[in-house]
Amino acid sequence: MRVCVLRESRAGERRVALVPAEVAALAKVGIQVAVESGAGEEASFLDDAFREAGASVCESAAQALEGSDVVVKINPPSIGANGSADEVAALPEGIVLISFVSPVANLELVRRLADARVTTLAMDQVPRITRAQKMDALSSQATVAGYRASLLAATHLGKFLPMFMTAAGTIPPGKVLILGAGVAGLQAIATARRLGAVVEAFDIRPAVKEQVESLGAKFLEAELDESAEDEGGYARALSEEKHQQELELIGGRLPDMDAVITTANIPGARAPVLITSAMVATMRPGSVIIDLAGESGGNCELSEHGTVVVHDGVIIAAPDNLPSELPTHASQMYARNVTSFLHDIVEDGELKLDFDDEVVSGSCVTHDGEVVHARALERMSN
Repeated sequence: MRVCVLRESRAGERRVALVPAEVAALAKVGIQVAVESGAGEEASFLDDAFREAGASVCESAAQALEGSDVVVKINPPSIGANGSADEVAALPEGIVLISFVSPVANLELVRRLADARVTTLAMDQVPRITRAQKMDALSSQATVAGYRASLLAATHLGKFLPMFMTAAGTIPPGKVLILGAGVAGLQAIATARRLGAVVEAFDIRPAVKEQVESLGAKFLEAELDESAEDEGGYARALSEEKHQQELELIGGRLPDMDAVITTANIPGARAPVLITSAMVATMRPGSVIIDLAGESGGNCELSEHGTVVVHDGVIIAAPDNLPSELPTHASQMYARNVTSFLHDIVEDGELKLDFDDEVVSGSCVTHDGEVVHARALERMSN
């Protein structure tokens, strides 16, 4: 079996879907790897390292795709819109695509993949079951984003985060509020604490309180009296009444904060607004908001995805693709997720897709010319 690794075409993307160490691991189980030249360069994985690991380095994407059974990417293939290349058109009929897809948000892409008779296995749809933990690319990349978010907050803030006792007097520690205590939020808490900040965290799921407190942060509790998470453990949208209670709790803490990092997302829906423009007006000039939900609409009402704005002296950053800013480790972690996935669907060096298997059926978006992802189908019919 042959797996193809392409260069990522997304603007600013520096990660690569497989790294040399994983290429060598795959070779031991009979999986050949073809890599488009330069695919790992931005992540510091050069062509020679791939060759030494046993990969074939190809001069073009077409050469890498030729004869491949599986293509692995990080970002979904482009469809030729807004001047981008049409990567879907280049995929051979019957090939298996493994990448992030976000099927509900990318319905036209899903249609194109089905029409191209590509079998699409989405890394962002892998079910959250014990057996699939090693394949959880959402969590691995969220870990990178949460870590980087705290560093970004410290960079934008015109203050120290740790307490300093100097001849010029004592500098009090910075105060940081983390909104959302999923993987990204917990890593943001841990990093801010390591930097010396006093950290508070809020999440609508009371079950995460112990995790927050184990990292040395104070957990802000809200009495919401309704289920705050779905079957997969993700946060769910609140009723309007409960959302207002949530805003009041957050709003009461903002005037005292030096930095706020927001990480709240609802799969398949717009990110909840947790900081309104009126709430920003209560914050001190020079304070910072790092909004990790910018791509799905933003947790702050004033966020502009991919840029930094200043409103009444408050710095609001909604960075695009934070994991790409730490491409070496982000690539290594994603590559391990992909390798675990491949081990699960390859037997004796041959691709074996068992659609009765929970991982395969849960992650499959298109197959045999059809869209098979339930939520994408539902959205298409509306």
